[in-house]
Amino acid sequence: MPKDADTGYDPDLGRKFIFVTGGVMSGLGKGITAASTGRLLSNAGFDVTAVKIDPYLNVDAGTMNPYQHGEVYVLKDGGEVDLDLGNYERFLGVDMTSDHNVTTGKTYKHVIEKERAGDYLGKTVQVIPHVTDDIKRRIREAAEGTDVCLVEIGGTVGDIEGMPYLEALRQFAHEEEDDDILFAHVTLVPYSKNGEQKTKPTQHSVKELRSIGLQPDVLVGRCSDKLDEETKRKIALFCDVPTEAVFSNPDVEDIYHVPLMVEEEGLDDYVMEYLDVADEALPHGERDSRWRELVTRERSGAVDVALVGKYDLEDAYMSVHESLKHAGIEHGVEVNVLWVDADEMHDEHADRLRDADGVVVP
Repeated sequence: MPKDADTGYDPDLGRKFIFVTGGVMSGLGKGITAASTGRLLSNAGFDVTAVKIDPYLNVDAGTMNPYQHGEVYVLKDGGEVDLDLGNYERFLGVDMTSDHNVTTGKTYKHVIEKERAGDYLGKTVQVIPHVTDDIKRRIREAAEGTDVCLVEIGGTVGDIEGMPYLEALRQFAHEEEDDDILFAHVTLVPYSKNGEQKTKPTQHSVKELRSIGLQPDVLVGRCSDKLDEETKRKIALFCDVPTEAVFSNPDVEDIYHVPLMVEEEGLDDYVMEYLDVADEALPHGERDSRWRELVTRERSGAVDVALVGKYDLEDAYMSVHESLKHAGIEHGVEVNVLWVDADEMHDEHADRLRDADGVVVP
């Protein structure tokens, strides 16, 4: 298909795409799930990048209150983006630009500016094809030159602001070969009072996704524990996926252990087989093992570091917190971060500051 003169959309860019959606509720950790999968693909020898889609109308995260979305993460090109881009950089070990963060504000601003400039030659400008083509263009241009691009759609399936993005993905899938696209859906699997893992929220979430025209290829269940085999079989039956395509992502002590958990579940091998790149992957014995060596490194001793901030919210200082953890890994010690609210420092936290081995004031 040739490049569209009106929208600038070129469907020939990019190679393999993994689209990650979330269901039931936000904040499940679909970004960490996606980043962990990307880390394992990178270990297997593939060039991996990521795109974070935020359906809010803000052009970027630069003017947002930390209580809304946590910290503003600043990229090497000065782009002020969602904090999830920080996780992708830390997990994938790649530098990203503002092009890797797509927002509704950024997309609509571009389309409206083109309309005002007369680029559409008087045509009626609509969500389909103009907005959806711009979304697809941004994804493909960010993915250009890489083997695999992970695309995380923020929010929850069913949110009205996310509908143009899901429609763009539906179109995307029609333009690609089946083995070039994989849809992964991350949902909550809660426990009932009698200790049973409940699949109904996942069933409803997938039903909502399918009503939009998207069928997930992989389901990842977020639960405090691993999914029971019976739970996996039930999810597979009601959501129309193979049982081997249902994976657990249980709670772990540290997010840097999620790639190890995902690898143990076999999600990376399944993804590579599905995308028909397993033969191009490094043999298991030759894959990069530095991540595992780092996060499982023995720690001797611990240090207490007081982190002083004016926002009573850990996400507002995520990069500082993660940097302290990285420093602890490098030096083989546990870093206990002691949160200190600046407004209450003199009245509530004098002892905490006095007893800390170090103090960081962002």
